[in-house]
Amino acid sequence: MLTKDLLRVSRAGGGYHPQFTDREDRPLAARVIESYRENVGEPRSTIEATLADLEGEYDFKLVRGLAKLLERDATFETRATVDPERARIAAFGAAEEIGVITETDRERALADAASALDCTPAVLEASLYADLDERAILVDLDSRWSPQELCAQYDLSLAQTALFDATSVTVRSSDPRALVSAIKRLRLMYEIERTPKGRVIEVTGPTRLFRRTRRYGTRFARLLRTIATTKEWHLDATIDDRGTERELTLDQDDLSVPSAEPVVEVPYDSGVEADFAARFEALDLDWELRREPEPLEAGSRVMIPDFAFDWPHAVPEAASGAEADPEPVSDGHIGQGFRLFFEIMGFWTPEYVAKKLDQLDELEAVDMIVAVDESLGVGEDIDARDARALPYSGTVDIKAVRDALRGYETDLIAASADTLPAELVPEADVVGLDALAREHGVSERAFSETEFPEHERVGRTLVRPPVLDGLAEVLASGMDLADAEAHLGEFGLDDASTILSALGYRVEWEGLSGGVLRDKD
Repeated sequence: MLTKDLLRVSRAGGGYHPQFTDREDRPLAARVIESYRENVGEPRSTIEATLADLEGEYDFKLVRGLAKLLERDATFETRATVDPERARIAAFGAAEEIGVITETDRERALADAASALDCTPAVLEASLYADLDERAILVDLDSRWSPQELCAQYDLSLAQTALFDATSVTVRSSDPRALVSAIKRLRLMYEIERTPKGRVIEVTGPTRLFRRTRRYGTRFARLLRTIATTKEWHLDATIDDRGTERELTLDQDDLSVPSAEPVVEVPYDSGVEADFAARFEALDLDWELRREPEPLEAGSRVMIPDFAFDWPHAVPEAASGAEADPEPVSDGHIGQGFRLFFEIMGFWTPEYVAKKLDQLDELEAVDMIVAVDESLGVGEDIDARDARALPYSGTVDIKAVRDALRGYETDLIAASADTLPAELVPEADVVGLDALAREHGVSERAFSETEFPEHERVGRTLVRPPVLDGLAEVLASGMDLADAEAHLGEFGLDDASTILSALGYRVEWEGLSGGVLRDKD
């Protein structure tokens, strides 16, 4: 981004048009680059003089804008034998004692100060103001730009600067999900609307309800970098041009961004979301947490919830009420599983809250939980829209979320259990319930009422009685635990403690060296 004083725009026709570079400006970009490269080791004043010469041939703002970008790649240092501040204290002190009036008095004061600092008067004088900006020495230029790339970066920076005074931005993008992620990270508010030309995202600042503001212009400007990395995009912005509203229009033909990097990625849009995700993952539930799932249709608009809880096990059609659809949908079903959406409604303006409530009104056949900041006072309104509201203050109540999920689990497990036969006879002598659950596409808990007439359920493993009988014959009290585990392994049994307990043994541990089998008391 550039500073506002370097902004170049045309207001022709009542619009707001950044004055981008063209091919004819590349020679200037090359000369600005050389102004720095050829003066490594020279003071800034030398570079400034070279740039001033260019200003006589080209637009002042363009020259200074290009130089501004190169400054970010330049390293300047103060070079002085004596610390400048120390030199000034000594020189001014000596001048005060002498009462400098003439040039001779000045030379005498410098000599006295230099003597006190153990240097020559010439060294002292050279150090006096070495820390002034114009005397800083260019020691390195790590420029990444060719003339063409410098012009392209200038165009992006110019467009970003033009957005400083934006009060709203509307974007069509070929990658709306990436754009929404960036919008949320920048703490901007947005709405997505479906149009014949695709999804349109309107972005506003949180205080727009009360007054038009420039406060969020820098965030709009940062957002442009993400927008410009997509293949196809179109942007319309409303600009507050010193009290006059003007329209700014940009698209992929205006900007070619070299090495464009999107808004700096952070794990989550807010501390509340990050805290919730970390605590939820620690619960290690059957549910899979997904961030920013596919968009939901809400009438003519689109809503992207913060999270979704995915139940990975099969959901019978009778329970779902709809056929499974692997594509982005708005009925809460993914493949053969089930998706429950989760929105965290933080401290928003009343206007934005009202829009979110309208979106909830227009969602159909979607299961939604909303964690809502208690300060908003809209929990009842959310509940009335068939979305369950979970109030929170500070951090999302993880227990409340877990309890809400349990209600869904009960129905989902019951529905999948109804699809299982009353009795199951696995072919293998030994089979884990986890493997059997994967085979049938259900949760392990769906087998709670299932009978296994040819197997015994030992912990989470089904074992035929002859296997247990065979183990009973080879295991004995006093046997080394490692030997016992080897026998279990021959039958594919890895849950040693549960199997040994079922056979009447306990393990007596002998320090860190292992243990032996003992009969249970």
